[in-house]
Amino acid sequence: MLEKPDWPPLTLAEVDRLLRRYPLACGAERILCFSPRPLSAASVVETPLGRVFVKRHHRTVRDREGLLEEHRFLAFVAEKTGKESGLVQAALENADGDTVTTDGDWTYEVHPPGCGVDVYEQALSWTPFQSIGHAGATGRALARLHRAGEGYDAPRRKARQLVTSFTIFAGDDPVEGMKAYLEERPLLREYAERRNWRQSFGELSLPFYENLRPWLRYLAPLWTHNDFHASNLMWSGDGNAAEVCGIIDFGLADRTNAIHDLATAIERNIIEWLRMDELGAELVHLDHLDALLLGYEELHTVSYEQARALAAMLPLVHCEFALSETDYFLSILHSEEKAYLGYEGYFLAHARWFRSAQGKQLLERLELWANSRPRTSGVMQ
Repeated sequence: MLEKPDWPPLTLAEVDRLLRRYPLACGAERILCFSPRPLSAASVVETPLGRVFVKRHHRTVRDREGLLEEHRFLAFVAEKTGKESGLVQAALENADGDTVTTDGDWTYEVHPPGCGVDVYEQALSWTPFQSIGHAGATGRALARLHRAGEGYDAPRRKARQLVTSFTIFAGDDPVEGMKAYLEERPLLREYAERRNWRQSFGELSLPFYENLRPWLRYLAPLWTHNDFHASNLMWSGDGNAAEVCGIIDFGLADRTNAIHDLATAIERNIIEWLRMDELGAELVHLDHLDALLLGYEELHTVSYEQARALAAMLPLVHCEFALSETDYFLSILHSEEKAYLGYEGYFLAHARWFRSAQGKQLLERLELWANSRPRTSGVMQ
């Protein structure tokens, strides 16, 4: 079931007024579809000069500088992947040469239409690939993006709503990392204190962190997508042999590392979290996991040390976005009910699942894969 959007949908009059400011659009003729994602308002729009994708944010979620953080990274990887490939496309500029347009409480961005077929247009995160072929193609596309991101040296993003980051578990003291994360988000800190975060953190997160600690030095910083789900990819066709020809939605992008991004892709595509309440449901697609890793390594070899980091990272990779989402529910939507789902149902429950039989099986599969990788004394390049 799709969640009710948090924000009102775009209107034709609104996008027409906006797109008259964009030389590559010159107004709007009709709205072709409305995104099912609840956290912003977005639509594909028909203009006199072709289709564009319009996304609107409330300024408390994404202000101008917040969007420019994303757009600068987009422009960099678009240049690296090449205009002809279309794998990544930079945001469109308005008549002032700016990729962000503000109007009152709203912040807008406009993008070229993704090339290819939007096979997973109505799919949510945590729903599986349609085929093993799609899993392999996703791995190859992720490796291409990581290559394109090399050399982008911008610092990590400021504390913002709905961004995936890697700070809590990146250093030697995750408890202090968690305290620093909460300190920047006062309502989340108060909420987590009421729920005795230190106890659950010590019981669930710290044991997983101890598995990760020895491998942290092998993880080179890299700006990454952080939401590499099949629904954020455009495809060369709708068949099982289709390749990825476009990557969209960099809203969660930040400076993390390639293994963090690969772990996120596994978490978002391989485990059917939406079926957790089904008794006896098989949630893990191990054949898709194998294909994803094989596709990634066609272009980007993963060492033994990095593979061990991947297995250790997986039970933790969701944590900072789950906390960010909980803060969004508290600070922006003022919904204790949704905050409970974000904190208990996502932050805690997903970590707890990795202690289940299926969770352990998945981690064991990754450990087995890691043991077959070549060893290195360096960091990921």
